[in-house]
Amino acid sequence: MASNTPKEHADNAGSDSEDEDVFHDARFPAEEEAQLLEESHSIKAEANKLFTAACYDQAISCYDRALASCPNYLDYEVAVLRSNMAACYLKLEDWKASVDSATACLDCLEKVIPSATENSDAPQEKQHESVSTDSVVEITGDDEEAEQEELKRLQKVDERKNDVMRIRAKALMRRARAKSQLNGWGNLQGAEEDYKLLASMDNLPPDDRRIVQKALRELPDKIAKAREKEMAEMMGKLKDLGNGILKPFGLSTDNFKFTQDPNTGGYSMNFQS
Repeated sequence: MASNTPKEHADNAGSDSEDEDVFHDARFPAEEEAQLLEESHSIKAEANKLFTAACYDQAISCYDRALASCPNYLDYEVAVLRSNMAACYLKLEDWKASVDSATACLDCLEKVIPSATENSDAPQEKQHESVSTDSVVEITGDDEEAEQEELKRLQKVDERKNDVMRIRAKALMRRARAKSQLNGWGNLQGAEEDYKLLASMDNLPPDDRRIVQKALRELPDKIAKAREKEMAEMMGKLKDLGNGILKPFGLSTDNFKFTQDPNTGGYSMNFQS
């Protein structure tokens, strides 16, 4: 179910990215937003209890209701709900749904505080927005009350950064595990990429770091085997297709020998009767 959005903008939401940005940024009045957020938090608390009781299907439905109440522009709150849903899907061994939920969580977190790898490629104005909260504030002593307020604001910014890093790590761990379980060349490569990102983070608990290190030791061999298997399957299908085309001529792919040139890496084909 979609997240809550201001009704007055619903008719103007289009399919192109500019309209979607406007739709996302449209905001409720402060009082109504607070009521919606309180309702969402209450439903989330109910979902957390269901998760603890191992009622994962019911928990997912409850988190979905919490999403419906939460204003869609509150990206951090939406990200937390998506991450929790990813955890539920892991418990149910619905690997694809877990990957999708964790990815949705990570996408939301990028809107809150871009990760280092993404921020370097962001448009200049977006980089400015994300860095502006880190500006150094000069403490002059002229206005103690204003400076205390500024210090409190900066403290909240730091707390939010820590929260984002924590949720980002959880979502990456959940997505990496789900991709590992899905198997397949592409999924295993994706899991390895997530684990490499996790290995570069300094906020991982010791148990999670051990899991990451173990995965990074084991994945290269699994990826190589998955690649060989998929390449063999693809070549087998191509061979079957070729045999179907050549059969009316009394030929098969066995009549053609491919030899690789060690100097160029290219292949030459020779016909054998």
